[in-house]
Amino acid sequence: MNILVSACLIGIGCRYDGKSVVNPDAMKLLERYTVIPYCPEVYGGLPTPRIPAEIRNNKVWTADGRDVTPQFAKGAKEALRLAKLYDCQFAVLKERSPSCGTGFIYDGTFTGTLTDDDGLTAKLLKAAGIRVIGESEIPSVL
Repeated sequence: MNILVSACLIGIGCRYDGKSVVNPDAMKLLERYTVIPYCPEVYGGLPTPRIPAEIRNNKVWTADGRDVTPQFAKGAKEALRLAKLYDCQFAVLKERSPSCGTGFIYDGTFTGTLTDDDGLTAKLLKAAGIRVIGESEIPSVL
């Protein structure tokens, strides 16, 4: 089975800060499934590292006030295209991210406050019928 996985969870330094957040459970997915690593921000054309971004009023804004919604939307569309190309039944995405967050994301104030919502990529994948989980839920698929 093929799984779309946020690349930062398996050691790819593509986060906004140029780092990864290796998740031991995500690494176990590599042993059991065909993992398709993906970073929506990178595929959307944003550099690594980059200024942090959060969703506010249905747009993605950087901490310095730039609207990067088009790049995030492009990255989300490419994620869906890749998931369909590889017939991914589900995706494991980085929690709280404005792209990948599922269930909770930062609220756009850059204060660390969470709100009930999904990131752009998570929303698009869910709308297409792909099961999306965050990294804390990986044990449920192992």
